[in-house]
Order: sequence, then C-alpha cells, then structure tokens
Amino acid sequence: MAMGFFALSVFLYLGLSLDDSSPSSASAASSQNVEITYGSVLKLMHERTKFRLHSHDVPYGSGSGQQSVTGFPNVDDANSYWIVRPVPGTSAKQGDTITSGTIIRFQHMKTRKWMHSHLHASPISGNLEVSCFGGESESDTGDYWRLMIEGSGNIWKQNQRIRLQHIDTGGYLHSHDKKYQRIAGGQQEVCGVREKRADNVWLAAEGIYLPVTESK
Repeated sequence: MAMGFFALSVFLYLGLSLDDSSPSSASAASSQNVEITYGSVLKLMHERTKFRLHSHDVPYGSGSGQQSVTGFPNVDDANSYWIVRPVPGTSAKQGDTITSGTIIRFQHMKTRKWMHSHLHASPISGNLEVSCFGGESESDTGDYWRLMIEGSGNIWKQNQRIRLQHIDTGGYLHSHDKKYQRIAGGQQEVCGVREKRADNVWLAAEGIYLPVTESK
C-alpha cells in the first residue's frame, strides 16, 4: 500500500508541470504538520465521516446537469485529488502559503474542472448544489471559496480544521450521511449550507504538498 501510494504520488507530481520544484523537495504526506501552498495537490477529508471530497466525469441527473461532486469512502481513489489555485488577478504564485480569509479555487486534478456552486438544489437534501464546472481557461466567481481556519493559527496547515465558504451563495461546503443509491452508489452527498454546522468542517489529508517559496 505504501509503495503504491508513493508511485501514485510521483506520477501525480510529474504530471502537473510544477515549474521550479523537484520531486525530492515536495512532501508526499498524510499526517505531517506542513504548510499548504498554491499548486499543492491534496485530498479534503470530511471531518466527521472521514469521506474524501471527490468528483468524476458523471453529470448530475437534476439541477445544473454539471459534473457531480460527492464524498468518497475509499482513501486511495485518484479522483479525489484537487489542486489548490489562487483566483485570477492576484499576485499569488505557486509555493506561496495561504492565510485564513483568502479566496481560493480548487481544480479537480483528473478532469481539470473547478469546484463550483450556485443556487441549483442539491439532489438529495435540496441544499445548494456543489458541482465541477469549466476548465483550464474557463472559470468564474462561482468557483471562488473563502478559506476559514477554525481555532488558532492564520496560515493553512495540514492538521487544521477548516471551513470553505462559497463567495457567490454564502454556503459552506458540507456533507452528511445521506448517500446516493444508483449512479454514485455508496458515495455521500456534498452540498452547500448557509450556516455553520459540525458537518461543514474539513481537513487536508493525503497529497503532494509543495514547499514554501523562499523570499529572495
């Protein structure tokens, strides 16, 4: 299992065209207290259920009809990797740390689409739908999420509890025990809700964490 994860990590890293870093300087970790930087590839784990934020090329059968986003029970699925990106027009660059309150984007590694939300109803609970939308050159404010660190600390680290608040709708990224029965059988709904709840807390889990860029 460890060797398999290492091989996958190297594959993911080399496939991202990560400008100035080398595989030896990145951190392939699941429990280290490392700072999370732009360009890192990670899985977001729902704190209470331990499911990973997940997407694959399967559209919703209702609502927007965009690519579905779910919670996935298995740790080792490659469709649960997301790349942490800045929003366009900022001075942020790969290797910069991310502070609480910053607006960021999450790009699904496999399909290159952005984690998105809007006013469409989610399929199971009728809350705000969370989908994947757009592509490398297609992104809008529906892809913007504010990082909110819970507890002490201002710089996002792997062991910190976080919430992600969607800018356009105000909804917090949320999941719960309600699961799909057919197309995404066994996967649980991911949606947005407009109030803080215990079920909208997440942690950075497995991933490739790029080292912090040193100031020159």
